[in-house]
Amino acid sequence: MAAVAVPEAWPELELAERERRRELLLTGPGLEERVRAAGGRLPPRLFTLPLLHYLEVSGCGSLREPGPGLAQGLPQLHSLVLRRNALGPGLSPELGPLPALRVLDLSGNALEALPPGQGLGPAEPPGFPQLQSLNLSGNRLRELPADLARCAPRLQTLNLTGNCLDAFPAELFRPGALPLLSELAAADNCLRELSPDIAHLASLKTLDLSNNQLSEIPAELADCPKLKEINFRGNKLKDKRLEKMVSSCQTKSILEYLRVGGRGCGKGKGKADPEKEESRRKRRERKKREGGEGEDEEEEDEACRLLLRVLHVSENPAPLTVSVSPEVKDVRPFIVGAVVRGMNLQAGNALKRFLTAQTKLHEDLCEKRTAATIATHDLRAVRGPLLYTARPPQDLQIVPLGRREVKAQDLIRQLQLEAEEHRKQRKRQTVSGLHRYLHLLDGREHYPCLVDAQGDVISFPPITNSEKTKIKKTTSDLFLEVTSATSLQICKDIMDALILKMAELNKYTLENKEEGSLSDVEADATSEQLSDPSAEKGGPCPLLVEQVRVLDEEGHLKVVYPSKTDLGFSASHVTVTR
Repeated sequence: MAAVAVPEAWPELELAERERRRELLLTGPGLEERVRAAGGRLPPRLFTLPLLHYLEVSGCGSLREPGPGLAQGLPQLHSLVLRRNALGPGLSPELGPLPALRVLDLSGNALEALPPGQGLGPAEPPGFPQLQSLNLSGNRLRELPADLARCAPRLQTLNLTGNCLDAFPAELFRPGALPLLSELAAADNCLRELSPDIAHLASLKTLDLSNNQLSEIPAELADCPKLKEINFRGNKLKDKRLEKMVSSCQTKSILEYLRVGGRGCGKGKGKADPEKEESRRKRRERKKREGGEGEDEEEEDEACRLLLRVLHVSENPAPLTVSVSPEVKDVRPFIVGAVVRGMNLQAGNALKRFLTAQTKLHEDLCEKRTAATIATHDLRAVRGPLLYTARPPQDLQIVPLGRREVKAQDLIRQLQLEAEEHRKQRKRQTVSGLHRYLHLLDGREHYPCLVDAQGDVISFPPITNSEKTKIKKTTSDLFLEVTSATSLQICKDIMDALILKMAELNKYTLENKEEGSLSDVEADATSEQLSDPSAEKGGPCPLLVEQVRVLDEEGHLKVVYPSKTDLGFSASHVTVTR
């Protein structure tokens, strides 16, 4: 019987060993079958590469456990990324000790518990003495290890978002347990109580406990000396005024309210300063006398809300439509679109914040563009109706962002060469920018694209947009598209998240009144735009969301966005009018 030559199945390992690489990325098609053949574990040969500093194995639904030998074989590992696999319900054997590890990402797995022997590593001595960032988001954890702080005493960032936690272990908040922890995220869990001992996190700067089951916020939270940003939205607090504040006010105001005795606070806190209360009362009465019937606390609350107005396609004299050709069925079949009017990208860093938010959505909700891809366009440059189709790589031409016109096959070849050159220069296997998404087109005979009425390709998902419709500081009206090879609902969910983020960014820009930095040409362009009267009055400035219909080749409706069920935010700080 002929023996199976296992090493040939892992050419990446041979290459890494031969070139003495310090970084290794295992992902993409074919990985799942090889891991399944290895018993749902990583191949033992991987643990014979002691020079590795960075190891990533992601998107493998057959990887149930790392396998024995990792800690002993990879002693110099600085970053270990095992996201979007099937690890769980525990880790057997436990990962540590890994004395040099600084970043550990186990997000998007099926972990339910991390008990001793099936968890992260030993507590005495610490299994992760240098660990700075731990990401356990998107698992099924019901509880955290009680000895987490002793196992990773230098932890700075802890992400627990999207689990089933109902409490934090008391040891996490004991004095001096995590002296460097600056960011704690545990949104979308089942947390019922937050201990007043959280004040012992002396370095805490960011706290996100949104969408839990908290009924009170301890006043001791205001004693965290460096706390700058908190998020408690989506919790049903006993103190209804505090519940409104966490949905609409800045962190400083919320902490001040807790500090002077807001309810849900710890013992021993005083009540609100009567002089301040009297001052507020007189201010409200003065506003009423000056003729503003709604200008009291109710108006203040309303001004803090995010407003979205939906324009039905029947109310729009020139609605934008997208026709879908049959060619995309086997490539990337799902698409939704929307038009958003009223964005302010002129002031300060508004445009930069918008592009950064889009990148973060690509990284998180879009799962590095594997689940879906977002494209944003300057509506003034979009010529409808649009056609969503698929073309052979040699027939698809586009002017990519920041590049000259090129055929898709040549663009992909250029990006592949750039990625290889980048890897050689940096002596690392991982790549950045557009180069990270090239594997998503592997084996495709046709590439998806969005074509305008002039025949120009304005989008080539999941790779790039066209320079023709590039977003600029003068852009106020946008066409948004989300495409996916997975499902229509994913497109809708991500579009919801994008529009909500745009509303939050717009509100932030208006409130902070940053100075603009427009060129003369841009300034001339903006001078022709009409000002928004609500913005001049300082009131809430709604974004207008216009419905976009997606039709099949015969003109029959496939989907319209936003429909009555879309933009159905549960958050109390968002108002959608239709």
